[in-house]
Amino acid sequence: MEFFCHHRDRPGSLPLREELGEAHWAYMDRFEAELIARGPTFADDGETPTGSVHIVGLPDAAAARAFAFDEPNYQAGVYRDVLLRRWRNLLGRTMWEYPGGRTGGDRHLVLGLGPSTGSALEVPEQRDELIAFGPLLSDDGEVWVGTAALLRAPDAEAARAVLPRGRYASVEVHAWEFGGRR
Repeated sequence: MEFFCHHRDRPGSLPLREELGEAHWAYMDRFEAELIARGPTFADDGETPTGSVHIVGLPDAAAARAFAFDEPNYQAGVYRDVLLRRWRNLLGRTMWEYPGGRTGGDRHLVLGLGPSTGSALEVPEQRDELIAFGPLLSDDGEVWVGTAALLRAPDAEAARAVLPRGRYASVEVHAWEFGGRR
């Protein structure tokens, strides 16, 4: 099963996040084979971390909860909340297989929450810039509750355009970059 996990930083937690950097990476190293995508999100300044995204294949929901809540930054109080949802990889690849590579251009996380229509989610035609794309699902995997996309786009407005207007109750766009050890 695939899961989308977005840990969102607590205001003022940057010093603690920096202190725990190696512990976080060591923890994620344990899941290297299961990771589909990973990386930090940033504030509008492009430098201040605001969260961490991990898309991971795990055996079940209990394993996903353990992954999300045993993470050292979560345990220490860096994060204010966690969005953890079943996910389906509509591109069928990892971020490391993205043909556009790790660098070049701005990267974004786009979250569409609460779809207002029951029609099936389709991969956008402009798939060349998509790094990861898929539906956020209910715990049983049966109900579509949103969409998560990682993509390269020149700015937040262009990134937002990956999801149709009027289809979601809310849409969030975050600056994002490929994660992992530097």
